[in-house]
Amino acid sequence: MVDVLSELHERYGELINRALERYLTIGVDPSFKEAVVYQVSTGGKRIRPLMVIEASLACGGNVDSSLPYAAIVELIHNYSLIYDDIIDEADLRRNMPTVRKRYGDYAAILVGIWYREAIEEAILETKDPRVVAKVVADTIKAIDEGERLDILMEYSGRRDPYFIENRLVREIKPGLRELYVKMISLKTAALFKTSMWLGGFSGNCSGEQLEALGNFGYNVGVAFQVIDDVLDIFGDLRKFGKEIGKDIKEHKVGNIVILLSLLESSNAGKLLSILSKPRPTQEDVKEAVEVISSTRARDEAIKMANEYMNKALSELGKIPSNEHTRKLEELAKFIVYREY
Repeated sequence: MVDVLSELHERYGELINRALERYLTIGVDPSFKEAVVYQVSTGGKRIRPLMVIEASLACGGNVDSSLPYAAIVELIHNYSLIYDDIIDEADLRRNMPTVRKRYGDYAAILVGIWYREAIEEAILETKDPRVVAKVVADTIKAIDEGERLDILMEYSGRRDPYFIENRLVREIKPGLRELYVKMISLKTAALFKTSMWLGGFSGNCSGEQLEALGNFGYNVGVAFQVIDDVLDIFGDLRKFGKEIGKDIKEHKVGNIVILLSLLESSNAGKLLSILSKPRPTQEDVKEAVEVISSTRARDEAIKMANEYMNKALSELGKIPSNEHTRKLEELAKFIVYREY
């Protein structure tokens, strides 16, 4: 059985890829082109641009006019990943070397700057660049703030004085769950919300429809990040494409599975001792997963993702049903039930 993501990739994937390369290669030096297109050439689920296209079509738009908007959100996503990998000193993404690993940190910084300006190139081809530019600026600021909170929720580590001095997790307390939702609402859900809003905007949705589509995107985005957190601890590397247990090695309390385990487990002290180590080993990761597995954290996280998915589907119900809203519904369910 073909999943909805594969089906939509078959339909629109090549169009999206061509649009991404077109915006990225405007004015690029031939010797820099390989490094610039590398990030998007490594693949990715392309969920966000596919959501843009389906949201546009749901409101009577067309594929061609939605492509600049689709490219914008995918470029924002990959722009954020390039810097995320620099910040985390990550070597692997999508089962391939990260930009920083392949070309070096300084080159990765320059590639990231290029992506930001490629986003501007795409904005110029939208029907109202001033409106779109403001939405894009607000979205990138939200992602940046979410990344800041994510780092501040690490239990230990980091060399930067700012993050050491302003660390938000010095003890485990119930209010951290609300902080986690705030963090992922910015870091992840903001771009899903923008994807749906821009798609609807390109398809001339009404104001009420734009609000419903944005709310759908927000709730889908929260569910997406919760499942990503589950997969970080319990996923299959061959399917997930990222290092399993990476969040443990990065001392993250901003992973819902780790956080719920700490709030519940009688062995929280053991888990905190692992998160306190400067460089947790694979054996430490294995031990941490055993502690987490002894709690209800995984089931609670999946329950949470389902709750947000159901909120998303409720918002989608405010849009007249058609084949494209049904595809968006399938995407929401895919996000919660996926293995990668």
